Amino acid sequence: MTTTDGPGATLDLTPAPGAAPMWRMVAAQAGAEVKATLRNGEQLLLTLIIPVLLLTGFSAAPLLDLGTTRRVDFLTPGVLALAVMSTAFTGQAIATGFERRYGVLKRLGATPLSRGGLMLAKTLAVLVVEAVQVVVIVAVAFALGWQPRGFLPTAILLIVLGTAAFSGLGLLMAGTLRAEATLAGANLVYLILLACGGVVFPLTDFPGGVQPALELLPISALAGGLRAVLADGAALPTVSVAVLACWAAASLALAARTFRWE
Repeated sequence: MTTTDGPGATLDLTPAPGAAPMWRMVAAQAGAEVKATLRNGEQLLLTLIIPVLLLTGFSAAPLLDLGTTRRVDFLTPGVLALAVMSTAFTGQAIATGFERRYGVLKRLGATPLSRGGLMLAKTLAVLVVEAVQVVVIVAVAFALGWQPRGFLPTAILLIVLGTAAFSGLGLLMAGTLRAEATLAGANLVYLILLACGGVVFPLTDFPGGVQPALELLPISALAGGLRAVLADGAALPTVSVAVLACWAAASLALAARTFRWE
């Protein structure tokens, strides 16, 4: 449709439908995900308050026998790993599972946003929330006397890989199970990994026969890698990086193939 606006001028009013660029769709969805998370009191309890309480409680109480290692130096990397898991896996799995149940994802499926774009947006939103968590946990740790050392970019790399691994696992669970099963399963896995993943208790406290298997868990790789960098000053914990990269690649690939909008 065209119309004239004055002598010799032509105004084109022909509709030009089309999807926005993928990066813009992903950014808009990520922003919506961040706002939803920050408005959810239960998720904030899981992702922020519980890790801070664990850090302060176990640092102050003489419940751990770590020899010459200070409790806060051992606990802080593990609590950072727990914060990543609680946000990227547990909180995201539960929220996404109920989004499927209430038809939110079904409506998103009718938009040009692809499954891969949705997963990318959710992972970016998780990274934003994790940035807030890291700032708070690190501030509390410094107040408790934490003295980190090591190469900061390596710690950031481990957190990004851990986020990708746990995000893939959370989306895999939420995209295939019913919301109630996701709620129960995510909380159960959270408790098991909290107890057996080297977050609060060293893996050396477990029987020698199970330690190699526990070291292959994503939470163990993330906590151990952060501890190697921030407590021991390691340059690059290659085993932890490799384990997290394998979990991230496998979980995200499976989630992308099996995720259902409804």
